[in-house]
Amino acid sequence: MSSCKKGRMKDAVFRRLVSLSLITVFGIVLILILFRSNTISSLISSDIYESTESIEIIEPKIPKLLLQNELSLSLNKRNQIPPRNLDLYPKLVKDHVVIVLYVHNRPQYLQIVIDSLSRVEGISETLLIVSHDGYFEEMNKIVEGIKFCQVKQIFAPYSPHIFSNSFPGVSPRDCKDKDDPVEKQCEGTPDQYGNHRSPTIVSLKHHWWWMMNTVWDGLTETRHHSGHILFIEEDHFIYPNAYRNMQLLTELKSKKCPDCYAANLAPSEVKSRGEGWESLVAERMGNVGYAFNRTVWRKIHNKAAGFCTFDDYNWDITMWSTVYPSFGSPVYTLRGSRTSAVHFGKCGLHQGHSRNLACMDNGNVNIVVDEIDKVANIKPEWEVRKYEHQAGYQAGFKGWGGWGDVRDRELCVEFAKMYV
Repeated sequence: MSSCKKGRMKDAVFRRLVSLSLITVFGIVLILILFRSNTISSLISSDIYESTESIEIIEPKIPKLLLQNELSLSLNKRNQIPPRNLDLYPKLVKDHVVIVLYVHNRPQYLQIVIDSLSRVEGISETLLIVSHDGYFEEMNKIVEGIKFCQVKQIFAPYSPHIFSNSFPGVSPRDCKDKDDPVEKQCEGTPDQYGNHRSPTIVSLKHHWWWMMNTVWDGLTETRHHSGHILFIEEDHFIYPNAYRNMQLLTELKSKKCPDCYAANLAPSEVKSRGEGWESLVAERMGNVGYAFNRTVWRKIHNKAAGFCTFDDYNWDITMWSTVYPSFGSPVYTLRGSRTSAVHFGKCGLHQGHSRNLACMDNGNVNIVVDEIDKVANIKPEWEVRKYEHQAGYQAGFKGWGGWGDVRDRELCVEFAKMYV
């Protein structure tokens, strides 16, 4: 081979080596840049621990009125991550009751309910879904530590807590308190009492409605679930017998109480611990540990317009005052005569965020669990005692307000359309 050809080959090899070196250096620099510029959205997506390529993905329709930010978009993606602990609990027991725990931002409360769930008989047989109102790192870490069952996290991507400068969060042009929109040149529709929206308050109803639509119609794990789903909150202490009692109640409901739409772990009167009778109890539906099936959800979903336009920021009062009465017959729930769950929160939803300022007695919850409450204590042979007339919110109540802004009502209606 001539010396010229050898020289050209050496030059070509040298140029190729230089090119490869530059590509490698560029790649390393790019990785370092991406690493140093990590955003919240990339951090919260960093634990995608299992491929979702073979999993059915249900993309929600993006609600109108909203221009999603980076965090909102990333939460949408995170909601598609499969449950954790599949290696520990690869299969769910047949006819399991799914449990949904919806939480806000009270870490000390959440730790208590998680600890109580860890002692529930049968908890390893089912799926626990934790629905977060926005994204809070401390709340997220607590849930990531759960090892006693399959657990899936979902995050409300349209929570006011993740929109700092626009609706549904606080917009610079929003009217406040009792501002006159014309005089102040601000945006907003007051409620029936003349007050404008408070984002942290309306998030309560938004989260509950978004969660219901997502759990029943939007999640791969539950959109075809034909059984009951049990809903609990971050300030509900759950007794060890709760799951076994709920299994019994859901089985007995259609046989013992045809008028019962749901089953409950606790009396509707939150301070009550039950009557202690040797009988089942049928009463109005409570908001502590309630479960219903897809048939009932379809009835509720069909009343979206009424739910979304009722001027009360509380989802439960809205249900009692306008949705249930519209069914055309009394709505009862079936429960045992001893409670299997206790509401321990001493203050409102958006208080007690700090561990040092949580609204609890000396920062502790002292709930006595008797031996009878550690095992299923409902007997299939029991008859049903029904409370025919009960106090509480009824049809005709006009609501406590806080839900007058047209934008909140329209967003609520949009949530009902996400998966249909």
